[in-house]
Amino acid sequence: MNACELTAAITAAANLLANELTDDELAVTAAIFAQLGDTLATIATQRSLCNNKIIDKN
Repeated sequence: MNACELTAAITAAANLLANELTDDELAVTAAIFAQLGDTLATIATQRSLCNNKIIDKN
């Protein structure tokens, strides 16, 4: 899947969810996914930093 296909799939999923959720449910779901994305980015960054330290020591 290329970048355009990925963003199109994400947009389609968002539209499907939005059609099934109330406004309050949609707001909570958006907040959950925002926090999930931030947390995953933090984990990925931490892993990268740790891996670089291991490589630098060898």
